[in-house]
Parts: sequence; structure tokens; C-alpha cells
Amino acid sequence: MDGMSRKKALLPMAGLDNDIEDCCPSILAAPLDESDAAELARGFAALADPARLRLFSLIAAQPEGEVCACALVEPLGRSQPTVSHHLRVLYEAGLVAREKRGTWVWYRPVPGRVEALRAALAATDAVADFNVAVPS
Repeated sequence: MDGMSRKKALLPMAGLDNDIEDCCPSILAAPLDESDAAELARGFAALADPARLRLFSLIAAQPEGEVCACALVEPLGRSQPTVSHHLRVLYEAGLVAREKRGTWVWYRPVPGRVEALRAALAATDAVADFNVAVPS
């Protein structure tokens, strides 16, 4: 068991317990240290694959807040071993939590993890006020 309780716990769908800036500072505010960069890169790398991005979207869009891995094979259009591999990558990147129930594993998004990645790319006030033309 990967440190998760056997009880089904509903996760709050808003925010992190800690301040996002303490966890993952904006890359535009100051240079990142090595550990912050590694943590952010893990999350971005996991979502950089189109299949994993779609898989995460399928999980996050579930009205019940969670989904059985068995229900993700057909919509993704990949084999069960491939889906399991992608789910493992998402889990290891901290984007989804999992809970084994009998022979099935259920997945749910980790509240605040995507928001932390988004916040790392968010412009600070000083950067946002600087008007830079973007080449087209």
C-alpha cells in the first residue's frame, strides 16, 4: 500500500493546504533552486505527453471525483498495460492519487497540483506590468 488509508476519503477540490508560492514559486519571480526546478519539471514532463494529458483530463472530469482504472482503457484507446504505465507516471508526478479496492485501482486528481504548476508560470506583478511584444 502506498501510504494511503484504506478508507475512502473525499479530497477537497480547492487549493493546497500550504500556500502555493511556498511550494512552487513563480519561475518569473526569481531563479529556481535545483529542488524546486526538479519538482516542477516532474509535473510538467508528466503532462507533456498527449496521452497522459488526455488521461489526466479524463480523471479530473469525472463527476464523482474519481474513476476506476478499468474505465480508462477504452476512452483512451490504448492497451491496458500502456494505460497503467501512464497512470503510474501521473501518480509519481503527484498529479493523481490512487487507492486499491479489491482487484481494481481508483484514481482521483490531487487538489492543487495543477494549480501549483500553473502558479509557477504565472507572471508576477512586476513582470505582468512590463509590456513585451510577442513575435507572431
